[in-house]
Order: sequence, then C-alpha cells, then structure tokens
Amino acid sequence: MSNDDLEGRLLELALAGRPDQLVDLALVDAVSEAGAGPEVAAHARRALNGLEALVATIALGEPAIAPGPDVRKRLMATLKARAARPASRRALLVIDMLNDHLTPGRPLEVPRARDIVPALGARLDAARRDGVPVIYICDRHEPDDADLESWRAHNVHGTDGAEVWPPLAPKPSDRVVHKPTYSAFSRSELADVLKELKVDTLVLTGCLTELGVLATATDALQRGFAVEVPPDAQAGSGPAAEQMALTLLRVMAPYGAARRELLESLAVAA
Repeated sequence: MSNDDLEGRLLELALAGRPDQLVDLALVDAVSEAGAGPEVAAHARRALNGLEALVATIALGEPAIAPGPDVRKRLMATLKARAARPASRRALLVIDMLNDHLTPGRPLEVPRARDIVPALGARLDAARRDGVPVIYICDRHEPDDADLESWRAHNVHGTDGAEVWPPLAPKPSDRVVHKPTYSAFSRSELADVLKELKVDTLVLTGCLTELGVLATATDALQRGFAVEVPPDAQAGSGPAAEQMALTLLRVMAPYGAARRELLESLAVAA
C-alpha cells in the first residue's frame, strides 16, 4: 500500500462515523497492509485525529439541522443518564502471578511475566495508597483435577507453585479469589466480591494475556464491567499473542444492557 493509499484510507475512516474501537482496528489493518511499523502507526493515528478535527470544523460551518423528536429524546436520555452516574469505582485484579508461572524451568513458566513485576508492584502500591481494592485471582487445582491431564501439573492446591510470587504477595487488606479455569468468573466467588466492593471498572493485570486475562475480560464485559488492561502490567506467551488479545479488547465495549443494570444497581446501593 502506497502513502497515497494510506492517506485515502485515513480520510475514509475520518468520514465514516464508525465507533472508535472499530476505527482503531481498521487503522491497525491499514498500517499493517502498508508494511509499516509502530512509528508509522503512531503517525497515522495523529493524522487521523487531525482529519477528524478538520471534518468537525467543516461541519460546524454548515447550517444547523434541528434533530427530530426521536433523536432529541434519545440524546436527552443519554445526557440525563450520564449526569446521574456516580464516579467510576475501580478494582485492580492480579491474575495468576503465581510461582508455577514465574519460576524458571517449570512446565507452565511465562518468562515475560517476570518482566512486568516492577510495573505491577508500582501499580499495587498506588492502588493501596489510593484506596482502590486489590483482588488476587489465583488459579488452583486439586491433585485429581482432570484439567491437569491437558496442561500437566500446575498450581496444585497445597504446593508452593500455587502461591503468589513473593515480591507481589498480597497484603492483609487485599482479597484473594481462587479459580479452576481461564475466566476468573467461572466457578469462583469473584462476582460476589465485586458486588460487595461496589465496583464497575476492572483493571486487569497478570498472565497469560491471551488466556486468563482475555477470558476474564470477555466475561466482565458481558456482565457490564468496563475493562482496562495496562500494557506494562500484562504478560502473554509472546508479543504477537499479547497484541492479538489487546487488539480484540480494544474493539469490545461493555454489553450495554448489562452496563446500565450494573450502574443502576450501584446508584441504588449508594
């Protein structure tokens, strides 16, 4: 793809009026087709922002068109709902940062997980200082768990492999939730803990990005939670797997109906 073709694609995106997450995905594809690297991707995003601002400026110069009654009704309802929302309440989730995943040489070692320990430790310190709930999500299996037939023995209850990596050990004020599979919501008490803590936004950290983090994020979005995955605090099996998972999550938004129900329930509780 030539530079002219890329510029044409950017203009097309600026005029399309598509949701931001789909624009971001299309932008990734356009830059990839151009055979460009991260520098060009960053430049393309800035160029697209400039084109969107230019389109908005041109639109403001046109005569205003009064919205119909149905459009006006929807707009006013949206504004009223946003004004009534309480401030977002976050929880920091630390997923599977366990000895069996961070110890060199173990069958399910995630070498990249050791690299994020300093950044994750800093986030934990900030969360505790600011009163943000911290929840450790810990994969745990009984010795006869059939899941071990596929994945080999790991995170077995009662062994040191199932314990949190010592530099990231939980504090007494933190919560610990055990799970037996990919999603932290599956066969666990996480939903009850989040309801008790009255949170609506989950900051997901840990490993593996393309397995436990992605599965937990998908479940959370369907339940109406907003999801954030800080790039410096997640670890996958490799850069490509991480990028795939993070790109998918940028496209997905919380399920609207579930999001509304969650926020309404929090407003009533408040």
